[in-house]
Amino acid sequence: MAQPAAGQTPQDAVAAYKRMLAAVIERRPSGTRQRLATALAKNRSFVSQITNPAYSTPIPASHLAQIFEVCHLSAAERQDFSRLYARAHPKKRLAEKSARTATAVELPDLGDEIKNRKLHGLVSAFVRDIARLIDDEREKGKRR
Repeated sequence: MAQPAAGQTPQDAVAAYKRMLAAVIERRPSGTRQRLATALAKNRSFVSQITNPAYSTPIPASHLAQIFEVCHLSAAERQDFSRLYARAHPKKRLAEKSARTATAVELPDLGDEIKNRKLHGLVSAFVRDIARLIDDEREKGKRR
C-alpha cells in the first residue's frame, strides 16, 4: 500500500486529496456541493469540511463512490484521487470498494425538486447503511 511521502505528515496527505476534490468541485456546475450533500444525506457544512484542506477531518471511505458519481470524476481523476487517498490512509482498502459496480434504482418523481432530492438522499443513505451492514458481516466471517 502507499506510504506517506518523505517528510509529509498525515495532515498534509489528507490536505492533498481535499485540494484535488475542491478543485474538481470548483470546475463543476453550480449546485454540485448541494447535490453532494443530498446524496451523502449530510449538511452542506459537512461537504465544506471534507473539501477544505485546512480541516484535518478525513473523508470517510464509505462516501468515496458517491463523491465520484456526483462530482463526475473521470477515470484519471479517480485514479489520482485514489492514489492520494491511499497515501493519506494506507490501512484502508480502497481498491476493493471502488471496483464494485453500482445498480441504479428508479425513484418516482414527486413533482417537487426539493422532495425528489430528499427522497434520493434518504434512499441512498439507506442503501449505504445496508451495504455497510453486509460488509461488517463479511468482515466478521473472515475473522472466524
